[in-house]
Amino acid sequence: MSSFWNERYSSEEYVYGEEPNVFFAEQIDRMKAGTIILPCDGEGRNGVYAASKGWVVNAFDMSVEGRNKALQLANKQKVNLNYIIEDASIIDYQENSADVVAFIFSHLPAPVRKQIHAKAITWLKPGGRIILEVFNPLQLHNNSGGPKDISMLCTEEILLEDFAILDIELLMKVQTELNEGKYHEGKADVIRFVGVKK
Repeated sequence: MSSFWNERYSSEEYVYGEEPNVFFAEQIDRMKAGTIILPCDGEGRNGVYAASKGWVVNAFDMSVEGRNKALQLANKQKVNLNYIIEDASIIDYQENSADVVAFIFSHLPAPVRKQIHAKAITWLKPGGRIILEVFNPLQLHNNSGGPKDISMLCTEEILLEDFAILDIELLMKVQTELNEGKYHEGKADVIRFVGVKK
């Protein structure tokens, strides 16, 4: 998969845009800045936005090209990112080290998804939040992005199972209009989730 993402991110343009995901920005704008982990942060639009708001950002992705563009964007915005190259099935961070872990369109094979969601809970400090936006299976009928493999899409039931030990602050299925670069453009079916560690 790293070759797929390296090829996608190799163009000069930011293929998912330079602006943050709208739901992500809305959520962190309401919070006091702290430490955030961003899995699969790609070209860095969300990490750079969080850093611009005073967050300490720990991001990772498997794509070297994505990291290069993220660091370019961070330099342009005069912010710092801690961004490493790592596979989602291997990555780990210190327990109780983050105020937020944000999964923004982080679509992974089911076993890896379950594994990293479980790890993410351990990374959170008590009172910390999981913020998540993903495509749901209805997205298969749209042309606005996301995997075409239904096993990599999420339902409300999947998220309730993965994050059963969290207090659910928000869980909603939404039809929205994406305007996030050429690969996220148009009508989209997503799930938005916020869960709080007890």
